[in-house]
Amino acid sequence: MRVTPLLLAVLIPIAAVAADAPPTVQPAELASMLKSGEKPLMIQVGFRVLYTQAHIPGSEYIGPASKPEALQQLRHRLEPLPRTQAIVLYCGCCPWERCPNVNPAWEALHAMAFTNVKVLYIAHNFGKDWVDQGYPVATGEH
Repeated sequence: MRVTPLLLAVLIPIAAVAADAPPTVQPAELASMLKSGEKPLMIQVGFRVLYTQAHIPGSEYIGPASKPEALQQLRHRLEPLPRTQAIVLYCGCCPWERCPNVNPAWEALHAMAFTNVKVLYIAHNFGKDWVDQGYPVATGEH
């Protein structure tokens, strides 16, 4: 295949976007990690009602990262941590491509130079992709 200037003009922006996309972890992979004792810092960046209904045990609630006050709380919570801290962000309000919360949270941590952050890939919603699969769930505020 011959690389032309036009092809490069198309491929370079695509590669740049892909390089800046949040790295993901699949629900089955995270559940397996938790079962094996590996415990990344897990932060729910969605809506409180979803967190109280069902969340990953041990995860912390920050608030919807689509709101500036939640992003500020997220930055404040993570500021003292080493930039290599393993962190998993998740929301689960809706399908991945429509979630208003995971990308702002990931971008904030990326800007803070955290290097070991993943976003839980929720294809549909937290209920279908986590709870209905039989993965561990906690309810309430903690």
